[in-house]
Amino acid sequence: MNAPVKVTLLTKSPCAYCDHTKAVLDRVGQDYPLQVTEIGLNTVDGEHLARKAGVMFAPGVLIDGEPFSYGRLSERKLRRTLRTRAASRTPD
Repeated sequence: MNAPVKVTLLTKSPCAYCDHTKAVLDRVGQDYPLQVTEIGLNTVDGEHLARKAGVMFAPGVLIDGEPFSYGRLSERKLRRTLRTRAASRTPD
């Protein structure tokens, strides 16, 4: 089995898109190993990561430390990205 993909979720409260993103990550996590870390945008770490990743508003999603999306998360885009990563990690 592949190592979990590290997902950093930058959130604030209240945030409907954050709730949507958490639900997407829960669903996708049933098919792909995800290690999700949630960080509040109102924290020093959250503000720093948001600036570094170019996250304009919540939620921000980073995959293995790289910016992936902000705002409403596309489940289709996330699954496509994870499928591609899984294929590239599989030995020939």
